[in-house]
Amino acid sequence: MIQPGEIIAILAAGVAAGTVNTIVGAGSLITFPTLLAFGYAPVVANVSNTIGLVPGSISGVIGYRRELAGQGGRSWRLAIVAVAGGLSGAALLLLLPGTFQRIVPYLVLGSTLLVAVQPWVTRTLPQLRTRGSTVSPPLQDGVYLAGVYGGYFGAAQGVILISLLGFFLDDDIQRLNAQKNLITMFVNGTAAVVFVAFASVAWLPALLLALGSMVGGQLGAGLGRRLSPSVLRGAIIVVGLVVGVRLILG
Repeated sequence: MIQPGEIIAILAAGVAAGTVNTIVGAGSLITFPTLLAFGYAPVVANVSNTIGLVPGSISGVIGYRRELAGQGGRSWRLAIVAVAGGLSGAALLLLLPGTFQRIVPYLVLGSTLLVAVQPWVTRTLPQLRTRGSTVSPPLQDGVYLAGVYGGYFGAAQGVILISLLGFFLDDDIQRLNAQKNLITMFVNGTAAVVFVAFASVAWLPALLLALGSMVGGQLGAGLGRRLSPSVLRGAIIVVGLVVGVRLILG
């Protein structure tokens, strides 16, 4: 029987994760360890965590809907590869649990480095970036691989996505952050459907995370919109470094 203290802790973790995911994208590093601490098996915790954070992703997209205006063309193109990636990652988790996590810290740290050097690289190689609805094949490939990662584990998925979007799209970082939230929603939503159908789910924790993350999604949209591009980029780098080191240390 779940205890009142556990209910409060999971709800609070959901709020925090929803807020962080909307602004940066590393909320699972709050909720996943919380579920582990209360005795849930790693795969069950991961599956329940993904399902529970989907409503937070939807809430974050709604909160950032103003920044999504005019991005419809590229949003649908990226959504298609995000769904394919989320489906692949969810299948990978069910077929090979534990294997993929060995390289997760290095993916996170590599993507954080990408965020840090992005302004310099894009000034040096402006031809990499596109505007409007154009989506380059390298960006599509990158979003697919990020979706595989997100469907499998998902911690700091947003860090990877925002670095990819910043590299290949010439746009304001707030609009890119909105796009990141939309892609994450499709990845997590697809993986959640697979998990509901084929995996063992701890439903009460998942529902508590869902409630908390919905609140956090709105809080994150309001806070993230007030941050300047340089502050937002700095937050992404700091969170990415902390997440990567945390994963390496276990």
